[in-house]
Amino acid sequence: MTALSDRRAAGVFVLGVIAVTAGVLMHLPMFLVARDMGYRLNGMGMGPEMVWGMVLIVAGVAVAAYGLLPRNVAAQVAASRTIVVSPPEDAPLSAAHWRLMLVLVLALVIDVMKPSSLGFTIPGMIDEYRLGRQVVSLVPLFALLGTATGSVLWGMIADVYGRKASILLSAVVFVGTSICGAMPSLAWNVGMCFLMGLGAGGMLPVTYALLAEMMPSKHRGWSLVLVGGLGSVGGYFAASGLAATLVPAYSWRVLWLVNLPTGLALVALGGLIPESAKFLLARGRNREAQRIMATFGSEARTPGEAVKAQTVRGGSDPLTGFALFAKLFALSMAAACYGLINFGLLLWLPADLLAKGYSIELSSRLLAESALIALPTILFAAWGYSRWSSKRSVLVALAVTIVGLLLVLRLEIAGRGSPVIPVALLIIGTNALIAMLLPYAAESFPFRIRGRATGVVAACSKGGGVLAQVFAVLALVPAMGAVSLALLIPAVTALVLVTLFGREIRGRDLRDLDVDGHTFHAAGI
Repeated sequence: MTALSDRRAAGVFVLGVIAVTAGVLMHLPMFLVARDMGYRLNGMGMGPEMVWGMVLIVAGVAVAAYGLLPRNVAAQVAASRTIVVSPPEDAPLSAAHWRLMLVLVLALVIDVMKPSSLGFTIPGMIDEYRLGRQVVSLVPLFALLGTATGSVLWGMIADVYGRKASILLSAVVFVGTSICGAMPSLAWNVGMCFLMGLGAGGMLPVTYALLAEMMPSKHRGWSLVLVGGLGSVGGYFAASGLAATLVPAYSWRVLWLVNLPTGLALVALGGLIPESAKFLLARGRNREAQRIMATFGSEARTPGEAVKAQTVRGGSDPLTGFALFAKLFALSMAAACYGLINFGLLLWLPADLLAKGYSIELSSRLLAESALIALPTILFAAWGYSRWSSKRSVLVALAVTIVGLLLVLRLEIAGRGSPVIPVALLIIGTNALIAMLLPYAAESFPFRIRGRATGVVAACSKGGGVLAQVFAVLALVPAMGAVSLALLIPAVTALVLVTLFGREIRGRDLRDLDVDGHTFHAAGI
């Protein structure tokens, strides 16, 4: 295969990172000049150094991508169809697995911190731009649109070009979009936040896909749920901590500018993330692939050998045809429900309670408790998912969410009663659901479409948030009773479809999903 040597490819990638970093640094003088004005840039013009900085960023991302991606995609795809790399189903949990989990938790904390910062920037934007909340809500709307798009886009990149390359490219985009903190107008903030979301949206599904392929089956379930959950909770607390520490001194803009050091840290962490052995073998990098397989206990076989091994194990047939799409549809609907509840109903509910005469202390406490409940919920979900039943744990999370929606509907109809139990059930149900949903998707689909399928589910979780923000921008927030009733339809549908088409994957051998290497090619996937 004709390709740049590894050293040259690494050099090209580093050159791209340097160019992106230089482009970001060219934006900082404008931010620093506004120190005496409380770092307020509204109404200021963009100097030529900022324009050239943007050119450097765009060129740097392109150069970094060139250094990361394979030169002969057709040959790589063709080779991948003749190789089956077995996940380390029977390997013991080694130091390499623990190191990978730690690195991916840190990577997800950095990743989740970006969209989690949105809520802490909105008040500052409203004050600086002197615009209403409806207009400023365009920023989280386009950021969530970016994350939804990025989840699908980066899933495709991961399936064709490799897991590690997609993570590193996402990190480079993080670095470039830190210039959002130096943009003088809301329009530029909206555009840059879309690009930020584009980079952030792909990290989570790719991380789950990589971890599912590396972890032994008896440890895979709890590790996926725990890594994703700790990354999400850690990202929120990191964002809130930075907001409390830095915003009073440097304004809301600093929450975007910290993307520069954190993005570079993510690039550095990328060096500790292993590439998929199947991807390396397809590119002819056999020595590297053998080293990865030896470290994580994997092995490479032909499709015929995989079929024979699956027969000997007595594994179940892989999910195909209508059942595959029904399961993907069910998980996507469940993810959309999470987005609508988390970014819609739970955010609108405090204002609705205030309008009904409840105290502001109660409303504020409900939001604060969401963060406190999240961590124990994730730990319990990890235990149930790995020790009890993966399918039943997902169904229980959906059922708890449905009960919470019914109680909110009852509260609205009765017009009285305590909202604590309904909101607590929604928080517990949705936190457990999102903690398990992407791991369940990553463990349910074959290697060739694992990144894309998980990306679609992740995109739907953001898509629900996008729809909620559209209602906020248009000032069309419906009554909570109507919201609860509307959400019951997809939630119950998801519960029924997962019951019918969901499979128990606790301890299941992922090799059973790829017995011939071509199972899903005929479906055009």
